[in-house]
Amino acid sequence: MNHIDPTDAPVGPLVPDFTPPSLPPRAVMHGTYAVLEPLNAQEHAALLFRAFEGQDQIWRYMYDGPFSSSAQFHRWVRDVETRDDPLFYAIKNLETGHWEGVASYLRIAPESGSIEVGSIAFSPALQRTRAATEAMYLMMAWAFDAGYRRYEWKCNALNMPSRRAAQRLGFSYEGIFRQATVVKGRNRDTAWFAAIDAEWPGLKEAFEAWLSPGNFDETGNQRERLGDLTGLVRVANDPLI
Repeated sequence: MNHIDPTDAPVGPLVPDFTPPSLPPRAVMHGTYAVLEPLNAQEHAALLFRAFEGQDQIWRYMYDGPFSSSAQFHRWVRDVETRDDPLFYAIKNLETGHWEGVASYLRIAPESGSIEVGSIAFSPALQRTRAATEAMYLMMAWAFDAGYRRYEWKCNALNMPSRRAAQRLGFSYEGIFRQATVVKGRNRDTAWFAAIDAEWPGLKEAFEAWLSPGNFDETGNQRERLGDLTGLVRVANDPLI
C-alpha cells in the first residue's frame, strides 16, 4: 500500500481574491434577437401557453408538464414565478414579436461560484433560431460577468437534443451520473456538462461571431456553425455526438 505523507498531499490551487457573486437579479436581459423577462403569470402565461399548446413532447424530459389547459399552465407559472431557485425567465423572440420559451437559473451556489442553466422549454417557433441562441448567450454572459466560476448544464442522459445543444453552446462533457434521480416515476441518468470562467472569453468571442449579422446570408442561413466555433474552446466532447 502506498502511503502519502499528509504534509505532501496535493491540494488544489489557491483562488485569490474570490468573492461570492451576487444572486441573479429579477431584471430584464436585452439582446438583438431576444429579450428575457422574469417569468410572470399575468404578463406571460397565456401567451406562452399559446406557443406551447399541442406540443407535449417539449415536456418529455422535464420535471413539470405537459399542461392540459391554459389554467393548469397559469397555475404552474404562478407557483414558480415566486421562487428564487430556480429563477425563471420568459423569452421573447424579437424577430416574431412573440413570447416563445422559458429558461431558468437553478442550483445557484454563490459561495462555490457555481450556477446552472436549466428547465429550458423552447416552443417549436423558438427552436433553431438566433433568438434561442442569444437567450442562452445572455444568461451565460450574466453569470460569468457576475463572477461565477462554473456554469452548468444537466439533462436526462436519454435527451439527445439537449446533449447536442449543450455541446453546441460550448459546454464541455463531464460524464453520466447513473440513477441520479426519479422523474415522473422513471429512472433518470443525468448527463453533466459545464463551462468555466477561463473558457468564457473564447466562448464569448464564438457567440459574438456567430450572432453577427455578417454570419448570415440574405436568406438567413448561417455561414459558420456555432458548434464549430465553440469547439475551439471545449475541453471534452460528448462521446455520443
